[in-house]
Amino acid sequence: MERTILIIDDDADLTLIMSDMLSGYGYKVSSVTSVEEAFSVLEKSSFHLLILDINLPDGTGFDLCKELREVSTVPVIFASARTSETDRIAGFDIGGDDFLPKPYSMKELLSRVNALMRRTYGFADEEEKILSFGDVQVNITARSVTKKGEPVSLSLREFDLLAFLCEHKNQAQPKEKILTSVWGAFMTSEASTLTVHIRWLREKLEDDPADPKYIKTVYKVGYMLEVPENA
Repeated sequence: MERTILIIDDDADLTLIMSDMLSGYGYKVSSVTSVEEAFSVLEKSSFHLLILDINLPDGTGFDLCKELREVSTVPVIFASARTSETDRIAGFDIGGDDFLPKPYSMKELLSRVNALMRRTYGFADEEEKILSFGDVQVNITARSVTKKGEPVSLSLREFDLLAFLCEHKNQAQPKEKILTSVWGAFMTSEASTLTVHIRWLREKLEDDPADPKYIKTVYKVGYMLEVPENA
């Protein structure tokens, strides 16, 4: 599965070098140059890892990380020329997972990224993640869904929502957690957006969308994908 990285750094040349290198090793990389841009992107998308500078034109990486930790556990690597012990400790205290002092080699950056990805998500060469329930098969790794052996067309957000429910099968998930995980850390989407996407999934996957067998509403909590334990 392709891992996504967001670089938040106002050094355009360094960002380009990082992006090219990480893309060459299979990562999908996006970049922004300010705190404001970062908030805007994180409202709409989720990432597997952030590479975050401390000094930014309109604020600090510390402030961004502090707010991020209110809603997300996405791994954060601080990469900064601010290398004092105080700054390093502050970075870890507010929720950073690693601290890479500038200047650094691309080889070291790649090593840190790979290590943090492995610790958080497992190895890249792990077996395909496939979950079946009823006549539906979800291949999370390949991002494909079939029902009765026939492909089911899902939007990107519909699949992300289904994949999240699959990865937390038989566990009731609060609406706020689903919105944060699927729509992005600083999402502005309302609960009604989630309700609509749940309805669309039921219409495409359930035999009786009005009386769903698998995609269940959990009263006063949120939603759950209920799958037999042997699935």
